[in-house]
Amino acid sequence: MSEPLRIALVAEGETDKVVVGAAIAALVGDRSYVLRLLQPEDSLALGPVAPFTGLKSGGWGGVYHWCHGVVQRSGQLREDALFMAYDILILHLDADVAGKKYSDCSLVDPANDLPCEESCPPPAATTDKLRQVLLRWCGETAVPPQTVLCTPSKSTEAWMVAALFPQDVEMQRKGWECHPNPEGRLSAQPLAARIRKSKADYQSKQQDITAAWGRLRNDLSEAGRFSADFVNALPASP
Repeated sequence: MSEPLRIALVAEGETDKVVVGAAIAALVGDRSYVLRLLQPEDSLALGPVAPFTGLKSGGWGGVYHWCHGVVQRSGQLREDALFMAYDILILHLDADVAGKKYSDCSLVDPANDLPCEESCPPPAATTDKLRQVLLRWCGETAVPPQTVLCTPSKSTEAWMVAALFPQDVEMQRKGWECHPNPEGRLSAQPLAARIRKSKADYQSKQQDITAAWGRLRNDLSEAGRFSADFVNALPASP
């Protein structure tokens, strides 16, 4: 029996892990895998190859600190020892971060490359710039081997709504990936179907997200880009 794929995830929060994990389940086929959240949940799990910032914070500021911890240790992400422990690393950052300032997370960054938000549509006008910001945090200018970027527009909640409530009135309008507040549509559903932004509620719908992923990757550009990049990064089956 072959060893399971070892997948690491750096994300803004635990609910993002649920959604990304649902997508992975749809993309790996019958291959077994283990998904570990390095940021924020399990940042000490790797022992000597975990970032040594000592932070286990959530949100995009936590992603920033994680990336800078890698740079402090290894110079740039591609040189880091974590790739000895994992087959694939996924870096997640919601596209709404492109509209933020570093001071929003009490950060001072000399590059000052936030905000970097562009007009939407198209979503890629913003996510392309945000991906370069994320790579710079990691000491990179191009995506390293064994690495996949995940930049939902405007947030992972856009994928949740698209998966669970395809008939939502806002979903039916053009430009769903440019909707400024997809999370608000979760609480706008009928009471019996309403979903809170909580790990437990998201996990209860994880199989539904997996089942809907084929539709999402076709309908939403960033879901399609993540899917293609992830499949391309998969190591060959033994």
